[in-house]
Amino acid sequence: MIPTHTLSGNQRRRMKSAARLYAVQALFQMEAAGQTADTVAREFEAHRFGEVLDDVAMEEGDPDTFRAILSHAVNHQAQIDQMTDRALVAAWPLGRIDPTLRALFRAAGAELVAKSTPPKVVIVEYVDVARAFFPTGKEGGLVNAVLDHMAREARPDGFSAPV
Repeated sequence: MIPTHTLSGNQRRRMKSAARLYAVQALFQMEAAGQTADTVAREFEAHRFGEVLDDVAMEEGDPDTFRAILSHAVNHQAQIDQMTDRALVAAWPLGRIDPTLRALFRAAGAELVAKSTPPKVVIVEYVDVARAFFPTGKEGGLVNAVLDHMAREARPDGFSAPV
């Protein structure tokens, strides 16, 4: 693990972005395999953060950001899922959407509920994650719209106009 005090601001931001991507993958895995957050977190931190797969180095993830997202997603899942349902079109309840998107909305919702990251940053970061998973699809637009709705519900103060 890299000591964070030796990193530049850009390196820390990249590690946080990677942690968000890993958190979506971990939440997906938790749902698909019925594993606990702690089990999945240990696996990701030991075997995914910074690993080399097929000659491609995976980004090092920020473990504090990663664990905080997982913790909030698990502890506030009902609240996050309700916000997501309200943001989706009535014909598409949370249970009917792609499991990767469901994991993404839970991870993003965890950050919105935690209130430690500005809502606009959460939206931009998770739209980027959606585009990583669905590079040729329209999912990025859906994620942007749903997260905008969720952010305005969870953090209406995050959108107030500057005075």
